[in-house]
Amino acid sequence: MPMIVISNCNNIKEACIVIENNKLNIKYGINGTGKSTIAKALKYRSNLKDLNSLLPFKLIENNPDNIQPGITGAEEYNNIMIFDESYIEQFTFQQDELVKNSFEIFIKDDKYQENIDAIEMLFTDVKSIFRADENLVKIIGNLQELSNSFSSTSGGMAKSGKMYKAFGMGNKIENIPEGLECYTEYLKSEQNTAWIKWQTSGNNFLEISSNCPFCTSSIDTKKETIKLVATEYDDKTVGYLLNIIKVMENLKAYFTDESQVTIEKITKNKTGISDLESNFLKNIKNEIDSLLNQLLKLQHLAFFSFHDVDDMVKQIKKLQIDLYLVPSLNSQVTQNAISPLNESLDQLIEKAGLLKGKINLQKKVIGERIEQYQDEIQEFLKFAGYKYTITIEESQQEYKMKLKHEDMEKAVEKGNQHLSYGERNAFALILFMYDCLAKNPDLIILDDPISSFDKNKKFAIIERLFRNNKEKESFKKRTVLMLTHDIDPIIDMFKVLYSMIEPVPVASFLSNKQGMINELPISKNDLKTFAQVCMENIESCNETINKLIYLRRYFEVLDDKSEAYQLLASLFHKRDIPTQRDEDGNKVEMTEEEISKANSKIKEHIDSFDYSEELTKAKDKNFLKSLYDSSQNNYEKLQIYRMIYGEADSVNTVVQKFINETYHIENEYVSQLNPRKYEMIPEFIIEQCTNYINQS
Repeated sequence: MPMIVISNCNNIKEACIVIENNKLNIKYGINGTGKSTIAKALKYRSNLKDLNSLLPFKLIENNPDNIQPGITGAEEYNNIMIFDESYIEQFTFQQDELVKNSFEIFIKDDKYQENIDAIEMLFTDVKSIFRADENLVKIIGNLQELSNSFSSTSGGMAKSGKMYKAFGMGNKIENIPEGLECYTEYLKSEQNTAWIKWQTSGNNFLEISSNCPFCTSSIDTKKETIKLVATEYDDKTVGYLLNIIKVMENLKAYFTDESQVTIEKITKNKTGISDLESNFLKNIKNEIDSLLNQLLKLQHLAFFSFHDVDDMVKQIKKLQIDLYLVPSLNSQVTQNAISPLNESLDQLIEKAGLLKGKINLQKKVIGERIEQYQDEIQEFLKFAGYKYTITIEESQQEYKMKLKHEDMEKAVEKGNQHLSYGERNAFALILFMYDCLAKNPDLIILDDPISSFDKNKKFAIIERLFRNNKEKESFKKRTVLMLTHDIDPIIDMFKVLYSMIEPVPVASFLSNKQGMINELPISKNDLKTFAQVCMENIESCNETINKLIYLRRYFEVLDDKSEAYQLLASLFHKRDIPTQRDEDGNKVEMTEEEISKANSKIKEHIDSFDYSEELTKAKDKNFLKSLYDSSQNNYEKLQIYRMIYGEADSVNTVVQKFINETYHIENEYVSQLNPRKYEMIPEFIIEQCTNYINQS
């Protein structure tokens, strides 16, 4: 059970927190405590540069002792995964899948890989040919490059393609245009593209002077010739031309003699490409693409190559290369390269039955996993009230998870633009769970994961993430740190799911006082109704004024506004003569009988109660200030502050509203922690109250 110490990180001077391994650890604290800083410090532990980014602001410009952020005790957590805004932005709601790497998360486990390896063994004969014959790989590369140089249209060859740009106006390297013969040595040199770029760059300066911008000799009679280079040439087009000629030279032996002659004629043409030549080149491209497609299929032969395995022999025969269908490439050299591949496929046909069995086994394994995950996530979406479904579909030799809405057939793209903030977080959190299960980190951190959801969805998510279920994977027995400013997960864990989650989660409350984080354990018994909290504090408080504060709240939470409540209200309003509201809402003095009745009821809980004695204390500002100073918790400080100043505009209106909401019961108090024990009043509220008291 490691004790982790975090120091000098953002608003944390020092925090000592305990994480129990193999169970859920909930750390509950108000906003501003430093929960996200704890998550970041754990994440950055192994990276000093990132950890230093947490240096408190006050030390950035004034740090004479060179104090640095630090974290110790977390050395066993080398692999940490954190659910936060950063995870949602980086890994979920991708353009073409719901979560990044859904194939690795949902499908590619050890069993999947074991089956793939068995299938790959049957393809060894085919793939070994590519490993043994380097020329095959070079052929594929050259064919791809040559194919990419075309840009075909229905009528022939598009003018936007590299092929047309290079040869559409003739080969001007082979055929130097008239008037530029003096540059022949440069234009036919190996550095011709660099020379053309260099030469044409000087054109911008020709009008400045009658001298050459490079050598300063007179060019009065040569300007037009110099400009003509830029008219006839540009370095990109020449680059295309030379590269295509080089690729064609590499592939020359794979074309038939007849095709070679025609290709050479076109590439050396002076006048450009005719319509017939354009059609010839288009046919060449089609044949190149056909051969290239078959070669790539064989090079990347895999489980995904076979969709229909009922007639495995027929499927394998479709992979064989028939050079009669690509006549321009049916040379002896091509035949020699392709023949071993076709022979290896003949050998694979002999293993067709075995291959079919292994592929069917893999399809079954994948089908079962897809069904499992789709059903699990679908069930969560249904009970959480989301009108979405998910599918896991095959896509480019892997599987991707797609998001669908019940009102639309096709998948939703850019899900983060369609989902509400809560929907997005809920989806992302469930996907994060499966991601963690696939990657098996040492520590899983949930940084305030469900505060934005309503109670129904909170429970649905907590139940899905942690509940024991033999049929469904979850975070059960994983080391999980949940940091939250929402008490609902603790209530759900201890009040609803307590016997359903093993091992039993542990919870604690984090408070931050001047940078020092204190951690106080929360047990199941610490979750009480507000009435129980009031009764407990009446028993434990030493000062009668404090007891009376809780008693008034006790009557209020029971909606008991009878005589006892009215008498206490008069006391806290410092009235010499107690009053109450009549049926019309008017303030009237309480009768002796009503006061007596109120006293009796109050003394059932606080037998030493005496109205006049407590009124004297309530009117004594110095006494109340002393009581404020001696109070051990912020909750009572706030109540006493309210007694001193009432509803006067004594502090900032935001602080005043916080005080009033704490003083009066305006929320539904069902289960809560004892505020006398757990510091849920923000320190900045108390600081403002203390400052005002000290100044008055």
